[in-house]
Amino acid sequence: MGKQNIKAEILSQKKLSTDIFDMTLNVGDMAREAVPGQFVSVYVNDGSKLLPRPVSICGIEREQGTIRLVYRIAGRGTELLSTYEAGTRINVLGPLGNGFTMKKEKAILIGGGIGIPPMLELAKQLGCEKSIVLGYRDQDTFLKEEFEPYGDVYVSTEDGSLGTKGNVIDAVREQAVQGAVIYACGPTPMLKGVKAYAAEMGLEAQISLEERMACGIGACLACVCKSKEVDGHTHVHNKRVCKDGPVFDAKEVEL
Repeated sequence: MGKQNIKAEILSQKKLSTDIFDMTLNVGDMAREAVPGQFVSVYVNDGSKLLPRPVSICGIEREQGTIRLVYRIAGRGTELLSTYEAGTRINVLGPLGNGFTMKKEKAILIGGGIGIPPMLELAKQLGCEKSIVLGYRDQDTFLKEEFEPYGDVYVSTEDGSLGTKGNVIDAVREQAVQGAVIYACGPTPMLKGVKAYAAEMGLEAQISLEERMACGIGACLACVCKSKEVDGHTHVHNKRVCKDGPVFDAKEVEL
């Protein structure tokens, strides 16, 4: 069926922590099409905000026809979105992009900051042994407890208030986390570290890039990243994060 543009109903919305909100949407068949690692483009009900806000999918309930979005306020659009209550209807385009390719080998899931939410549905769906490494600024560890049923959870904090002081790779090394495939989502500096660690250890790594987007469907080229191979669409060393990604093999892209 592919992507759909629908009027979705907000079933619930709550504040998880400072600037982090948790929304559940009734999207019908869109939920049955979605896979871990994909995202949706959300339009706010304000005519002055023409461009949608890309938000990664945190949870998928196919039978109920719902998706869960956990997002951070990053500007006026997401600030407005955070004020909507249950019963509000908003336009949603999705599911968009390419998700993670789920393997059977022992996995290391790594999420940093607002890159943590999309790893939750992956943790649920991966049918293999897995370790989960989550990177936070401080002890405000949103969603951490929800990961615990799915694998061993390790935490890093920038200020050292919980877990390993430092970044996610510091935690991987300190805790001697083992695995054959890394799945990761987070800010670019974190993903650079993941890519370097995977290369050092000879591991496969799938990384989900965070990038500013405009159209969300690959037409505007606002979210390109550098790639090793020549892109068939632009004929240069670019990949469109929204269309070709957001998930890439770490070896395919330059960060």
